[in-house]
Amino acid sequence: MSDLKTRIRDLIDEHQWQKLRNEPWEDWLVPDIVDALLDLSKKNRVIAFRLIPREMSAEVFAYLEKEDRNALLKDLTDEETRHLLADLRPDDRTTLFEELPGQVTQRLLNLLSPEDLREARFLLGYPESSVGRLMTPDYVAVRPEWTVAQALEHCRVKGKKSETLHVIYVVDASWKLLDALELSRFIMARPEEKVQEIMNYSFVSLSAFDDREEAVKIMQKYDLFSLPVVDSSGVLVGLVTFDDVLDVAQEEATEDIYKGAAVTPLTTSYREASVWELYSKRVGWLVVLVFVSLLSAGVVAVFEETLQKVIALTIFIPLLLGSGGNAGAQSSTLMVRALATGDLQLSQWLSTLIKELVVGVSLGVTLGVFSTVFGLVRGGWEIGIIVGLTTIGIILLASLIGGTLPFVLTRLKLDPAVASSPLITSITDVLGLLIYFVIAGLVLGFL
Repeated sequence: MSDLKTRIRDLIDEHQWQKLRNEPWEDWLVPDIVDALLDLSKKNRVIAFRLIPREMSAEVFAYLEKEDRNALLKDLTDEETRHLLADLRPDDRTTLFEELPGQVTQRLLNLLSPEDLREARFLLGYPESSVGRLMTPDYVAVRPEWTVAQALEHCRVKGKKSETLHVIYVVDASWKLLDALELSRFIMARPEEKVQEIMNYSFVSLSAFDDREEAVKIMQKYDLFSLPVVDSSGVLVGLVTFDDVLDVAQEEATEDIYKGAAVTPLTTSYREASVWELYSKRVGWLVVLVFVSLLSAGVVAVFEETLQKVIALTIFIPLLLGSGGNAGAQSSTLMVRALATGDLQLSQWLSTLIKELVVGVSLGVTLGVFSTVFGLVRGGWEIGIIVGLTTIGIILLASLIGGTLPFVLTRLKLDPAVASSPLITSITDVLGLLIYFVIAGLVLGFL
């Protein structure tokens, strides 16, 4: 890797353009070439990219991050861009168009050949974040009445344009998907056998209108390398492969992590994000949480007289609120992840609620014992009882809120990741203070 970086940099510094063009690029892995390009200055990066053989440049371009792709496009001529777009795989081309501003996308569409333009508009016609935008129409399909020998010969002719050949799709005269067979079945079968004789009519497919997350779940569940995509009539329109699905899984996981920290998902990498973008993505939730926290201040103000009479109560407020927030964050994280992976379904909300109830009581009693001891040491038996009972109540309540809120949000068609740790903590702070002062008032005779 370091040899490649040094070699490219030295040839550019020495203006050895022909030698750089004649480099054995095919001997290097695409990710390593990308890393070497990103190690160069912007000007030299464009020069090096132009000298990469055309058959490899599309692969290198598709591997770049969005910001680097867009920057490179600005420095390429229309002719260079036309060749690059023609060599890109249809799904990579669609991804590029999705990420660019509308005016830029229209300019690039005008550079496509009529065939590529029809293909691009077909893929862009599907809803945003749908499997249709993710799929590639380059696949190999055979007919059931063909012999195995005919099918294999068809694969040899058409397979060069296909993104994957490890699965061969069987369709009828209307292109309705009938089966998805491993290539090994054709190889092991007798040449004179009919394709329909080796079919088992057992396959998994996706609708072009399914959400991209559905592709992640299905591919993970059935451990498949690729999945066929059909329209509402069952007609085969394309396929999605694991590399595209892996990108989706990473994007969704990153988005959930951001939301779990009460940050609006970034539209770019942190490295490329401006100070204004980082500010704007974080300030909204922080302002909301400030107003939620004001409710906590209001609760304290209502019970100000109680605090003045028993100052020892103030000592345990951080302990109690911290324990409640932590317990609620644990529950919500477990629920959000279980719902995202399909480990839990909406219909299982009652059994989950009961489980969290039992876990919450167990955790509350355990922590309550320690809190009672601390209360006895610092304020006597009355304070010990108050702190112990409050701990049980707060932990139980936080576990129930953290466990049920993701279900409620999912039911409302909202992302359960919105039930972030800061939000759960702020809610439990308000309710926890109410529990604390009510119990204190009852025990001390103020209520």
